[in-house]
Amino acid sequence: QVQLVESGGGLVQAGGSLRLSCAASRSIFSINAMGWYRQAPGKQRELVATFTSGSNTNYADSVKGRFTISRDNAKNTVYLQMNSLKPEDTAVYLCNAVMLVRGLPNNYWGQGTQVTVSS
Repeated sequence: QVQLVESGGGLVQAGGSLRLSCAASRSIFSINAMGWYRQAPGKQRELVATFTSGSNTNYADSVKGRFTISRDNAKNTVYLQMNSLKPEDTAVYLCNAVMLVRGLPNNYWGQGTQVTVSS
Protein backbone atom coordinates (compact mmCIF):
# COMPACT_ATOMS: atom_id res chain seq x y z
CA GLN A 1 0.00 0.00 0.00
CA VAL A 2 0.94 3.65 -0.30
CA GLN A 3 -0.41 6.83 1.27
CA LEU A 4 -0.39 10.02 -0.78
CA VAL A 5 -0.51 13.54 0.61
CA GLU A 6 -1.09 16.49 -1.70
CA SER A 7 -0.32 20.13 -1.03
CA GLY A 8 0.04 23.39 -2.90
CA GLY A 9 -3.47 24.18 -4.06
CA GLY A 10 -5.08 27.55 -3.67
CA LEU A 11 -6.69 30.54 -5.34
CA VAL A 12 -4.90 32.21 -8.22
CA GLN A 13 -5.82 34.66 -10.96
CA ALA A 14 -5.96 33.60 -14.56
CA GLY A 15 -2.48 33.56 -16.06
CA GLY A 16 -0.89 32.74 -12.74
CA SER A 17 1.02 29.69 -11.56
CA LEU A 18 0.84 27.08 -8.84
CA ARG A 19 2.94 24.06 -7.95
CA LEU A 20 1.31 21.00 -6.46
CA SER A 21 3.21 18.39 -4.48
CA CYS A 22 2.35 14.77 -3.80
CA ALA A 23 4.37 13.00 -1.14
CA ALA A 24 4.27 9.20 -1.12
CA SER A 25 4.74 7.06 1.98
CA ARG A 26 7.13 4.71 0.19
CA SER A 27 9.79 4.85 -2.46
CA ILE A 28 8.31 5.93 -5.77
CA PHE A 29 10.61 3.41 -7.44
CA SER A 30 8.21 0.78 -6.12
CA ILE A 31 5.22 2.50 -7.77
CA ASN A 32 4.35 1.50 -11.32
CA ALA A 33 2.67 4.75 -12.34
CA MET A 34 2.08 8.02 -10.53
CA GLY A 35 0.55 11.30 -11.44
CA TRP A 36 -2.30 13.77 -11.26
CA TYR A 37 -5.98 13.74 -12.04
CA ARG A 38 -8.59 16.43 -11.52
CA GLN A 39 -12.31 16.60 -10.97
CA ALA A 40 -14.44 19.68 -11.44
CA PRO A 41 -17.98 19.96 -10.04
CA GLY A 42 -20.42 17.98 -12.16
CA LYS A 43 -17.67 16.53 -14.32
CA GLN A 44 -15.89 13.22 -14.51
CA ARG A 45 -12.44 12.75 -13.11
CA GLU A 46 -9.85 13.26 -15.83
CA LEU A 47 -6.17 12.61 -16.26
CA VAL A 48 -3.95 15.68 -16.09
CA ALA A 49 -0.39 14.32 -16.20
CA THR A 50 1.27 11.08 -15.20
CA PHE A 51 4.54 9.22 -15.18
CA THR A 52 4.06 5.84 -16.76
CA SER A 53 6.74 3.19 -17.11
CA GLY A 54 10.20 4.54 -16.42
CA SER A 55 10.31 8.27 -17.01
CA ASN A 56 7.67 8.39 -19.72
CA THR A 57 5.05 11.09 -19.24
CA ASN A 58 1.52 11.52 -20.46
CA TYR A 59 -0.39 14.81 -20.53
CA ALA A 60 -3.96 15.78 -21.24
CA ASP A 61 -4.18 17.81 -24.44
CA SER A 62 -5.75 20.68 -22.51
CA VAL A 63 -2.64 21.17 -20.36
CA LYS A 64 0.18 20.43 -22.79
CA GLY A 65 2.65 23.29 -22.90
CA ARG A 66 1.33 24.76 -19.65
CA PHE A 67 1.74 22.03 -17.03
CA THR A 68 4.86 20.02 -16.23
CA ILE A 69 5.07 16.90 -14.10
CA SER A 70 8.33 16.15 -12.33
CA ARG A 71 9.58 14.11 -9.42
CA ASP A 72 12.19 14.03 -6.70
CA ASN A 73 13.04 10.39 -6.06
CA ALA A 74 14.96 11.18 -2.86
CA LYS A 75 11.87 12.86 -1.39
CA ASN A 76 9.38 10.32 -2.81
CA THR A 77 7.50 13.29 -4.20
CA VAL A 78 5.86 14.10 -7.52
CA TYR A 79 5.17 17.68 -8.52
CA LEU A 80 2.83 19.40 -10.95
CA GLN A 81 3.95 22.84 -12.08
CA MET A 82 0.96 24.67 -13.50
CA ASN A 83 1.56 27.83 -15.54
CA SER A 84 -0.76 30.07 -17.54
CA LEU A 85 -3.69 28.86 -15.48
CA LYS A 86 -7.19 29.29 -16.86
CA PRO A 87 -10.57 29.37 -15.09
CA GLU A 88 -11.36 26.01 -16.68
CA ASP A 89 -8.45 24.51 -14.72
CA THR A 90 -10.48 24.99 -11.55
CA ALA A 91 -10.95 21.58 -9.91
CA VAL A 92 -9.90 19.32 -7.10
CA TYR A 93 -6.54 17.87 -8.07
CA LEU A 94 -5.86 14.34 -6.89
CA CYS A 95 -2.62 12.44 -6.76
CA ASN A 96 -2.79 8.87 -8.04
CA ALA A 97 -0.46 5.91 -7.69
CA VAL A 98 -0.79 2.53 -9.37
CA MET A 99 0.87 -0.53 -7.91
CA LEU A 100 0.72 -4.06 -9.21
CA VAL A 101 -0.47 -6.51 -6.57
CA ARG A 102 -0.33 -10.16 -7.67
CA GLY A 103 -0.17 -8.84 -11.22
CA LEU A 104 -3.29 -6.70 -10.91
CA PRO A 105 -3.22 -2.88 -10.84
CA ASN A 106 -4.32 -1.27 -7.58
CA ASN A 107 -5.15 2.45 -7.57
CA TYR A 108 -4.37 4.66 -4.60
CA TRP A 109 -5.58 8.25 -4.23
CA GLY A 110 -4.71 11.24 -2.12
CA GLN A 111 -7.33 13.37 -0.43
CA GLY A 112 -7.14 16.05 -3.12
CA THR A 113 -6.22 19.71 -3.14
CA GLN A 114 -8.46 22.49 -4.44
CA VAL A 115 -7.24 24.73 -7.25
CA THR A 116 -9.39 27.74 -8.05
CA VAL A 117 -8.55 30.06 -10.94
CA SER A 118 -10.39 33.36 -11.04
CA SER A 119 -11.01 35.26 -14.25
